[in-house]
Amino acid sequence: MRNFRLPFFLLLLVNLQSFAQEEPAETFSIKGKLEDGDKNPVLFANVALYSAKDSTLSGGIASDDKGFFEFPAAPGNYFLKITYLTLDEKIVPNVNVASQNLDLGIISLKSNSKVLEEVLVRGEKSQMELQLDKRVFNVGKDLSNIGSNASDILNNMPSVTVDVEGNVALRGSQNVRILIDGKQSGMIGLNPAEALRQIPGDLIESIEIITNPSSRYDAEGEVGILNIVMKKNIRYGLNGSFTATGGYPANFGGSFNLNYRRKKVNLIANYGLMYREGPGRGNSRQEYNSADTSFVYEQKTARTRSGTSNNFMVGLDYFLNNFNTITATVSYRKSMNNNRSQLDYMDYDFNNVLTQTVTRTERETEPRTNIEAALNYEKKFDKKGQSLTFNSKYIISDETESSRYHEFSNLDPAGIMQRAFNTEDERTFLAQLDYIQPIGKDGKIEAGLKTSIRLLDNDFSVHQQDERMDWIILDQYDNRFAYDEKIHAGYVMASNQFGKVFLQAGLRGEYSDITTELKKTDERNHRGYFNLFPSVHMSYKLQDAQTVQLSYSYRLSRPNFRDLLPFSNFSDSRVFRAGNPLLNPEFTHSFEAGHLLNMPKGSLLSSIYYRHRLGVVENITSVDSTGFTTVTPVNLSTGDSYGFEFNLTYDPAPWWKLTGNANIFRAINEGFYNDKVLKSDTYSWTSRFSSRLTLFKSVDFQSSFNYRAPRRTTQGRDLAIYFIDLGFSKDILKGKATVTASVRDLLNSQKRRSIVENAGYYSRSEFQWRARQFLVTFAYRLNRSKEKERMDNKGGEGEED
Repeated sequence: MRNFRLPFFLLLLVNLQSFAQEEPAETFSIKGKLEDGDKNPVLFANVALYSAKDSTLSGGIASDDKGFFEFPAAPGNYFLKITYLTLDEKIVPNVNVASQNLDLGIISLKSNSKVLEEVLVRGEKSQMELQLDKRVFNVGKDLSNIGSNASDILNNMPSVTVDVEGNVALRGSQNVRILIDGKQSGMIGLNPAEALRQIPGDLIESIEIITNPSSRYDAEGEVGILNIVMKKNIRYGLNGSFTATGGYPANFGGSFNLNYRRKKVNLIANYGLMYREGPGRGNSRQEYNSADTSFVYEQKTARTRSGTSNNFMVGLDYFLNNFNTITATVSYRKSMNNNRSQLDYMDYDFNNVLTQTVTRTERETEPRTNIEAALNYEKKFDKKGQSLTFNSKYIISDETESSRYHEFSNLDPAGIMQRAFNTEDERTFLAQLDYIQPIGKDGKIEAGLKTSIRLLDNDFSVHQQDERMDWIILDQYDNRFAYDEKIHAGYVMASNQFGKVFLQAGLRGEYSDITTELKKTDERNHRGYFNLFPSVHMSYKLQDAQTVQLSYSYRLSRPNFRDLLPFSNFSDSRVFRAGNPLLNPEFTHSFEAGHLLNMPKGSLLSSIYYRHRLGVVENITSVDSTGFTTVTPVNLSTGDSYGFEFNLTYDPAPWWKLTGNANIFRAINEGFYNDKVLKSDTYSWTSRFSSRLTLFKSVDFQSSFNYRAPRRTTQGRDLAIYFIDLGFSKDILKGKATVTASVRDLLNSQKRRSIVENAGYYSRSEFQWRARQFLVTFAYRLNRSKEKERMDNKGGEGEED
């Protein structure tokens, strides 16, 4: 805990000083009432008090539900600034506080019809927003995202691909960091692919794609960061949304997102319940030929993954005053998966004569529990942009996989019975302190400290029944794996604008202290290393409609828990995926240049990038003479990736919106394994094109096409994947509700197809994780019509001050 003494001491010192400054010995009240031109009270308008001497913010409050306001002030000369979304700004001069309370009476505000008209015409929030070091995509406007989960939404993002097993990749690399609300989260857990399927898409506000993160972010993630921003309103009064979904194959769910704001308190709550069944199928063929043995077998797979998940979150924002805010949230997720699969193996000789048929069935239960508690504090100062924030989080995650297997053949109908147990427990504590100091008109300096402590415990064993029906442990699949990770970091970053040029540069230092231990075999491995990670960002405004961006960052990718785990699931008795406790982290130099062109009817963002990677981790497939296949990750090679990417939005007409994105790249990897050179040089690309038509003002129709070109790997190649999504929506109940119908993977073509070729070995496989899906979704907005939401998106920031 010594690591936290300095941050807590600084936090306490600043608070004592700020409270001493903000609470003078003698204060008096300023009060009044706000009315519009029709004598109606103006609810929840911003009333800010400024010093007449130097125009510094001295206090303020929001008017209540009857239009009244009252707040304390020290003796002095002031003026009031009153702002409200659809009313003209009001300045009240000569507010002089002497030796008694001051009643300003009724203050009348005039309607601003120009602002209102502008909001109604231009108020829809754009789907993509470009910021200096990230792209922000507002997911609600994409019909293919409605009624989906986090995995589906990510699969619709430009530059992002999600394979049929749920593994997420950014620009072709799976070494991507996934965050929730900008922070590490137990919601992602030890199995991100499965966890993302459990997060209802109705609770997601936006996705941030950060391909070259600045120094304020963790250095983790070779190719960048994907940040999932959850919904959270801070509008006054009670508002929210309710969503219900039904689909085939079975996909049922409901969610709500509520917010209540009154004066100093903002309460938030959201809940999502989801039940899904995902039928999947696959087939493969394996051929092995050596001097002493040969075999051929084909495999057919039928799998159904079903499960229920509950996601619940409650939170509280407490505004101590205009300068200090405390936020506390607690989230809870409980899920239960029930999975069934059947694998059929057909063994052939090299004359293609069937010699044996083997069937293996699996029944698996998979309960998960995740609890997170977060406490955050934000301190603002008189100087605009100056702030101090402290964030802390504690995560508890527990998961247990329990499976039963029965394997039999036409030669041995009784076969064998097996069972496997895999418990994964996680405890994580995070603490972070950040400070921003404005410099001059447009500059600022940022600095921060962070500590992360993560403890994982995994107990794995496989049992098999003997002739007496007793369960015997298979020693080669029995161990207990402990993972102890401590990461301490600090950063400093400066930025400023010089005419049309904006510069930002930072340096982050991270010390990693990681210990892994196989307790039953007493194998211990410790790694401790310190690294510096610089980042540089520059943007230049060529014209009002054009901006150029340049950036560089140095990053690392630590092996994830499952890559280190020397045992995995036992579903396929002939293919075993094992981790490698001796893996080292990857390091990456990343360069990127981008150009943004804003046009009257759209925008075009184009980028070129280059990444140089050291210690690249790749999965190596090896086969023994009995046909047993092992897939293991190793630090195989160095890698170079070059790419060109574009994102286009174009509106041919007010009722027609087109979007398109493509990532065209070349990837070169080369390394040595078992005295052999393994290398690949591939050209490939991914793309997505979407068209949305608005008919009769309240009916939307959207179609999208996704394509991933073939690519080579160090041991073979992955074949192309393509799929089409359609969506239709209509507003009802005077814009307060929307009904959406959609079909995902219209042609039932989203299948992973791959080929592995080594000396004397050939493998071909095809697998579909989930079949074509039909969905119907009903969404209702409480105290928030769609038109009102558009107004808030355009001009409602004042309500949150």
